[in-house]
Amino acid sequence: MRGNAVERCPGPSRGTMCPMDPFPVIIKLGDTLPELAAQKGDFEDWILRGMGLTRSQVRIVDPTRGEALPAPGTIAGAVLTGSHAMVTDHVPWSERTASWLRDIVAVRVPVLGICYGHQLLAYALGGEVGPNPHGSEMGTVEAWLTEAGQADSLLGDLEDTIHVHASHAQTVLRLPKGATLLATSAMDRALAFALDGSVWGVQFHPEFDAEIGRAYIRAEAETLAAGGQDPERLITACVDAPAGTAILARFARLVQTRQP
Repeated sequence: MRGNAVERCPGPSRGTMCPMDPFPVIIKLGDTLPELAAQKGDFEDWILRGMGLTRSQVRIVDPTRGEALPAPGTIAGAVLTGSHAMVTDHVPWSERTASWLRDIVAVRVPVLGICYGHQLLAYALGGEVGPNPHGSEMGTVEAWLTEAGQADSLLGDLEDTIHVHASHAQTVLRLPKGATLLATSAMDRALAFALDGSVWGVQFHPEFDAEIGRAYIRAEAETLAAGGQDPERLITACVDAPAGTAILARFARLVQTRQP
């Protein structure tokens, strides 16, 4: 079913209708670099790996290609992927997804927004998104958990300072009303937030590994250099960031424990 804002009775995989139980979904908001997709899969594949799930256990929905979004009562949790698009372009598929997010948040479906998904979530709930005043944040960066972050059910019990992978030029300039700041970095004040104990946004990419991070830096090398950054230094500094996998695995457990 394509073209409608909400699919009324979706199944756990494309083409299967009316499941007995709510199911987790990955909302695919874009595609990775073609060379990475050929070698390592796409955003959803990396997210699934981090969550410890297979495609048969999760429904993948791509609103950028006109696929209908599932009705709120049919899903157990949702992960929103990154994208090479910009929230501030307000393209129709993004606006439809923002409206859908307001509906699922209202019924306390657990949601994790990653990078673009983080920004779209903030925008949908009344926050503000725009160009990062500090420039593009790329590569492996230090993230500092706030006191609330250290106590959070998703980020808590990690180190106070963790390493994560970033690849973004826009950011959340103002959090939604009632949101709690969980983490910051040298270039991004709103690196992670939570809302109502069921909504999380992370500007970083918990699904990236060092190889993926280096590929994104190479792809943006000219832009980074023009902005006064040293792409080669950023590439050298890229390391794997186990905290990202831990966060994805925790979100999968949170979704599982909330199912009836």
